Amino acid sequence: MHVVPPPTKRPDPLSGSTNGSDDLRIYQNWKGSNKFFLQGRFIFGPDVRSLALTIFLIVAPVAVFCVFVARKLVDDFSHHWGISIMVIAVVFTFYDLILLLLTSGRDPGIIPRNAHPPEPEGHEGNAEGAQTPQLRLPRIKEVDVNGITVKIKYCDTCMLYRPPRCSHCSICNNCVERFDHHCPWVGQCIGLRNYWFFFMFVFSTTLLCIYVFGFCWVYIKRIMDYEETSVWKALIKTPASIVLVVYTFISVWFVGGLTAFHLYLISTNQTTYENFRYRYDRRANPYNKGVIQNFKEILCSPTPPSKNNFRAKVPTEPALPARTVGGGFVSPNMGKAADEIETGRKAVWGDVGPVLDHHEGRLSDNDGLNSKDGGLGEMSPEIRTTVDEGDRAGIHPRRSSWGRKSGSWEMSPEVLALASRMGEPNRTGGSSSISRPSEPKL
Repeated sequence: MHVVPPPTKRPDPLSGSTNGSDDLRIYQNWKGSNKFFLQGRFIFGPDVRSLALTIFLIVAPVAVFCVFVARKLVDDFSHHWGISIMVIAVVFTFYDLILLLLTSGRDPGIIPRNAHPPEPEGHEGNAEGAQTPQLRLPRIKEVDVNGITVKIKYCDTCMLYRPPRCSHCSICNNCVERFDHHCPWVGQCIGLRNYWFFFMFVFSTTLLCIYVFGFCWVYIKRIMDYEETSVWKALIKTPASIVLVVYTFISVWFVGGLTAFHLYLISTNQTTYENFRYRYDRRANPYNKGVIQNFKEILCSPTPPSKNNFRAKVPTEPALPARTVGGGFVSPNMGKAADEIETGRKAVWGDVGPVLDHHEGRLSDNDGLNSKDGGLGEMSPEIRTTVDEGDRAGIHPRRSSWGRKSGSWEMSPEVLALASRMGEPNRTGGSSSISRPSEPKL
C-alpha cells in the first residue's frame, strides 16, 4: 500500500529559514540549464546528447582501423613493432576521449549568480522619512585593464557585473569567465577552466586522424609491393582503407583547421567570441603580451579552482533588512513585510474575536476590514458597544449607513452579535459611556 508522506515544511522567505531543504544540494537547486551526473560530480551542457555522436565518430573509425588495417600490419614489422601500431592507436583514442570528458564534464568557469542585485553606487542610508533620489544600476561600467579602458556589462539574469572577457551563454544560461564559445560537439561552454582541455582535444584528434590516414596508406603500399599491382587494384583489395582515407581526409580539414585557428587565437590572446565580434581590429588588445607570453599564460598556467561547489548544501540566506522607499530604489522584498498594512487584502471575519481582546482594540489587516471599506479596524470596544446598544434601542440616527450594503461589504448579523457580546461588561457595570461613532468612509 502506498502511503502519502507528510508535506514538507517550506522555507519561510521572511525569516530566512530553510527547514525542509536542509539536505538540498546546489546542483539540485541550480538555475542554469546544465545537467549533472553522479550527484553533481560532473556538469554538462543541456545538449549533452551530442556527446554520444562525437564519441561514435572517434571510436568507430579507430575500431575499423584496428580490425582491418593494424591487425594486418602486425607481422609486417620486425621486433614487435607491428603490435605497437595497434597499441598506439588504442591508447591515443583513450587519451582523446579523456580530454573530451574533461572538456565536457567540468565547470568551464561559471560565475555564481547573486541572490539580489548589487547596491547602486552612491546609495547611502538616509534619515528616516527623507526622500532619496531615483537610483538605477548603470548598464555599463568602465574598468582599467593594463592601462586600457574596457567596458563591462550588467547581467540581468545573474544580477552581477560581468568581469572582463566574461559573457552570458544563452544555451547554458550562465555567465562564464573568459567565454570562448559554446561547442555543440562537446555539449559544453568553452571558458577559462576547460579551454586547455578543449584545445588539446582538438589537437589530439587532428593527430589521430593523421595517424590513421598515414597507416592506411602504409597498408595500401604494402599490398602494392607484395602483389606488384597498381594503386587502384590495391584499393579494391582493402575497401576499409578507402573508407578510412576518405573519412580522415575530410575530418582533418575540420579539426585541423580548428587547431590552426585556435593556435592563432592563442598567439594573439583572443577568444573566439572576441574574434568574431572584431573587437581588436580598431583598438589595441589589452590582453596581448606577446606570442611567447601568450602561450605560457594559456597553455602553461594552472587551472584556477572552480567558484562553485555543486555538492555543497544550499546556503541559508538571511532576511533582507527593510529599506526606506523614497525616490524609487525599492527592496526586492518590498511588499512582504509582516504587517502588510497597505496590501489591501480583505479580512477574514472569523478571526475578529481573538483580536478584539487586544489592549489597544485594533484589528490587523489580516483579521479585520480595511479602513477604506468602512470597516471596524480602528474602532474601540466602547464604540462597538455603542453601535450594538444603539441598534438594539433603535435610537441610532445613522443606522441606515451601518446596516446597508455599500457595494464593497455588508454588516452581517454575526458581527453585530459579536459586538453585542463584547459590550456585555459595560452594560452590566452601569457606567458605560454612550458615544456616537463617526460615519464610516465609503
